[in-house]
Amino acid sequence: MENKGNILMQKYELGRLLGQGNFAKVYYGRNLKTGQSVAIKLINKEKVLKVGLINQTKREISVMGLVKHPNVVQLYEVMATKTKIYFIMEYVKGGELFHKVAKGRLKEDISRKYFQQLINAVDFCHSRGVYHRDLKPENLLLDENGILKVSDFGLSALAESKRQDGLLHTTCGTPAYVAPEVINRRGYDGGKADIWSCGVILFILLAGYLPFHDSNIVQMYRKISKAEYRFPNWFPPDVRRLLSRILDPNPCTRISIAKIMESSWFRKGLDSRQVSTEVGDKGMSPVDNNVVSDTSASINPTETKLELTKPINLNAFDIISLSTGFDLSGLFVTNDQKEEVQFTSKNTSSAIISKFIDIAMYLKFKVKENQGFMRLEGCNEGRSGILSVDVEIFEISSSFHLVEVKKSGGDTTEYQKMLKRNLRPALKEIVWAWQGEQQHH
Repeated sequence: MENKGNILMQKYELGRLLGQGNFAKVYYGRNLKTGQSVAIKLINKEKVLKVGLINQTKREISVMGLVKHPNVVQLYEVMATKTKIYFIMEYVKGGELFHKVAKGRLKEDISRKYFQQLINAVDFCHSRGVYHRDLKPENLLLDENGILKVSDFGLSALAESKRQDGLLHTTCGTPAYVAPEVINRRGYDGGKADIWSCGVILFILLAGYLPFHDSNIVQMYRKISKAEYRFPNWFPPDVRRLLSRILDPNPCTRISIAKIMESSWFRKGLDSRQVSTEVGDKGMSPVDNNVVSDTSASINPTETKLELTKPINLNAFDIISLSTGFDLSGLFVTNDQKEEVQFTSKNTSSAIISKFIDIAMYLKFKVKENQGFMRLEGCNEGRSGILSVDVEIFEISSSFHLVEVKKSGGDTTEYQKMLKRNLRPALKEIVWAWQGEQQHH
């Protein structure tokens, strides 16, 4: 039994039902080892397969692994059985922001505090190439300290989803919050569409009702397309100016997040601690492991890395049928999203070191070297400090080495760009096989 005595895979205690949708139920849970409260999202695998939502489920896992931010609900790990998929997530005790707004409009300073946190979270998501596409008060949760957390990335899109015209083309979201360009089905910038939704949310916080509302959905879409709305008389002039620039029906002239953050109304009472980037290691780590393990046996990660046979790409949902339960976290993270990658090489250690020194010189990075360990360190301060990359070389034999490359400091997106544009192409001639990728020899 997968939940014998309400215990999930000997790791989590399943508690009361917190909420449910068409394909998923969310339960309160507790980590048996640490006692930490968690939310457990249980997805019916058969139902999502039947309606073709497996790719959407994979994307949600991948996206939540990318956006580690204090104002985004964290995904700790993903587990599965033959019939169920489980998201183990941060438990946010305070419930939906929607329930607060449903009681009436909020005070200006409270609305501003929530809006500041929302913009910080959305800005971070966009910096990671993630567009939420369904921002609304129901998807904004509050913890016991009143900290806002963005949730439900089921309709999110990655930058890689764009077509050749650089735009997204899937019409999605909740009608009242959707940007005009999404309704018009002409392709849209996911970032600009999210900004529009943030503007609708700010209006609701301050007014207590929607800016665009009509019992006839066609009429409502017409109002959205032309940005037909009226400010209540209690809206201050600086709020009106800001909202007029956010709820601009033309995405080309719509205000950017950077400009929102510079506005006088937004900056009022802004706590510098609110403007934060990635989440550090607190309690459980967000999705980041690359080893699959079940409840009855574990795979030695060292043995997995050093195996000299051709690496194999595993399909997570095919694997589920082979055992009673797996930790699937690492299977949904693409190589360009990982902060740590490994490759094997048939070159000598001195040749490998020499190659990394050449790359560092080309990138104008400093090099620190010590017995098979190297650190490549940039000179310019980035979004999250100076970018630094650690390289460790393990000797299997004199002519066969395992090389581990991982980010040790700086911004994840900068590291991913460097890995994709510089490191991987430059290392091509010395790499025998990248771990976790199919090779054809």
